[in-house]
Amino acid sequence: MNQTVETGNMTDINADVVVIGGGIAGLWLFNTLNKQGYKALLLENETLGGEQTIKSQGIVHGGTKYTLSGNLTKAAECIAGMPQRWRDALAGQGNVDLSDARVLSEYHYLWSPGDIASRMTSFFASKALRGRVNQVKERESLPAIFRNDSFRGTVYQLNEIVLDIQTVVKSLVRGLESRTLKVDWTSDSGDSRLVTDNGEIAFIEHTQGNVTYRIHARKFVLTAGEGARTLMGRWGISEPEMQLRPLHMVMVKHTHPDPLYAHCLGIKTVPRMTVTSHPTEDGQWVWYLGGEIAEDGVKRTPEEQIRVARRELADILPWVNFDNAQWSTLRVNRAEPKQSRLLRPDAAFCQPMGNGIVTWPTKLALAPNLADEVGHLLGADSIQPSGNEEFALPANLKHPQVCEQFWSKHFD
Repeated sequence: MNQTVETGNMTDINADVVVIGGGIAGLWLFNTLNKQGYKALLLENETLGGEQTIKSQGIVHGGTKYTLSGNLTKAAECIAGMPQRWRDALAGQGNVDLSDARVLSEYHYLWSPGDIASRMTSFFASKALRGRVNQVKERESLPAIFRNDSFRGTVYQLNEIVLDIQTVVKSLVRGLESRTLKVDWTSDSGDSRLVTDNGEIAFIEHTQGNVTYRIHARKFVLTAGEGARTLMGRWGISEPEMQLRPLHMVMVKHTHPDPLYAHCLGIKTVPRMTVTSHPTEDGQWVWYLGGEIAEDGVKRTPEEQIRVARRELADILPWVNFDNAQWSTLRVNRAEPKQSRLLRPDAAFCQPMGNGIVTWPTKLALAPNLADEVGHLLGADSIQPSGNEEFALPANLKHPQVCEQFWSKHFD
């Protein structure tokens, strides 16, 4: 079958797989399929990595934060192997090559600020993950920010990497730009639409200029995150159901010289605060604050959330001066398959629906897991790579751009 067939003002494009949604799950899957020889296309209506992906903290979790109750949970077991998958990719040794992506920190840390309750929590966490969590006992081995004489807590080193997500996005799409398409699903008058037939996607219609393109595939994979609900409505399906778990993140831009990549333990089974640090072009840091403060702060105004963040940081890191810092907040919705009581799913989710697959990765770290599951489903349907050496979209079609950094519109 020819990959492109022109008839008057209508052009048919034939692919093996069309991935709809350019977040981390869609990008990892798209990259994997192309490496395997599939004619795979990626469709994105905004920017690549521009929503939940870039707003993540860039931590490739290994499950440690899911053990703070003292139990080795199913979620911790499902995600435990992911850091090594990502480390292999960063070394250029995995199915996906991320060797040109930027590592912000080789390790994430977990620390107790010194009070009895948080020390007990850290004790239970270390028991649950014995052999996979190492206490940092020598002062010279501590992250620089904890070498202050005022620090009285305990620090654990975790096998979790922290990444610059924008560079991960660039790495995943590099060399494959000609197989990406900028679409517009925003309304019935948009330039792109799903054309369905008896519960299946017959093709995707995309109009540019005076030419209409019909994109056909053996399988359509929905990796659209929060946008899945709208696209499923256009597809004409109502299942699987989606849930949104909101966060109210805090950003603080400052000149303190030391970065911080760590979970601060408290009395709950959620970290009191999770901090990652992101370098800016003007030589400062943006600390990005998640964890309990982000979950509990959903109903707070930005001003209230910033007041809480300032108070919390003064309590857990009293030697760090934020007098001249700039503050802002960012709201994020985590899109996931619906669970009872809005609980967090344990693993990546993939459900076949007609000639499509509806997916959610649930965590950035689980993108490889999602690609594996989709691969198994393609194999079960006998959809094999047809070869893609010369495969590309027509040269005049528009491609989505890579997202900006999450803080880019918040600070001077």
